[in-house]
Amino acid sequence: MFKKRRYLFNPETLAFEIHKISPAKRFSRGFMLFLLSIPLSLGYYWLYAEVFHLRNPKIILLEQRSAELHSRMAILNKRYERYNQALIDLQIRDNNIYRPIFGMEEIPSSIRNEGIAGVGRYSKYEAFMNSSIMVDMERRVDMLYKKAYIQSRSYDEVSKIAQRIDKLSSCVPNIPPVDLELMRISSSFGYRVDPVRGGGEFHSGQDFAPKNKKSGASVHATGDGKVIDVKYNFWGYGNEVLIDHGFGYQTRYAHLLRPSVRKGDLVLKGEEIGLMGSSGKSTGVHLHYEVIYKQQRVNPYNYYDSNFSGERYQEFVKGVRKSAKEEEKEERRER
Repeated sequence: MFKKRRYLFNPETLAFEIHKISPAKRFSRGFMLFLLSIPLSLGYYWLYAEVFHLRNPKIILLEQRSAELHSRMAILNKRYERYNQALIDLQIRDNNIYRPIFGMEEIPSSIRNEGIAGVGRYSKYEAFMNSSIMVDMERRVDMLYKKAYIQSRSYDEVSKIAQRIDKLSSCVPNIPPVDLELMRISSSFGYRVDPVRGGGEFHSGQDFAPKNKKSGASVHATGDGKVIDVKYNFWGYGNEVLIDHGFGYQTRYAHLLRPSVRKGDLVLKGEEIGLMGSSGKSTGVHLHYEVIYKQQRVNPYNYYDSNFSGERYQEFVKGVRKSAKEEEKEERRER
């Protein structure tokens, strides 16, 4: 197509001539139009956004993305709360059921809920808008992972103990130390009047006295274990034997006529460890028996069946004696 030409009448030459615009004039006109377009654009935007409350497509897209992200964040928060509550339920069950069953101490909340160490761990989010929200979510997820790890380790410990449940059942001191049919309980666990000095005292065990008042009755280990102490104290327990059963349990047998085991011996539940006597601070023939759990003396009566006596008890003791002899013979053969 032909470019349109513009003609102007020149009075000097009395002729029409092609009208030419200089480059400087062209630039000045364009620049003026540009300057005028700026306030017009701003005015248009003001009318569009402030007066008519309209949004441009980019803002609409960003708002949609923001709403989508907030929705996802809300879903993540709900999931976090659900998983965290499930983990709390596992922690409560672990502390109140699983660990106590096997004599394990509960894990303190200070350890379970201890924070994550690390300077500047979340500094990577500082450049983002709403960084506090992102930091809070990341911190909570880290805590969830840490608590889950601690819980997993706890279950590993419980599993190891559970695999040794047979050994645990044989180690817990759950039979009487003497044949109850031949005995009477002369002093129970708890506060009493001191039989020697008078006055109130806390009696840390249970005393068994023979009905015939004679010394020499057999005293038996109430659980499998290792003899960790055999000693004599004139002003105290006299001849005593202390056995460590593992799993936090120990038992003491005091005022014996004489011990029949030595320090370091391994004993079976029901095996004879001494004869009843009246050594040390004692007013008569009896056995002072203690159950110690995690360094705390507890009531022995809560650990044994009071009906386990007479023929049943004697048969059990004989079976243990026979089993011990067979094991001794087997050891000799192996040597």
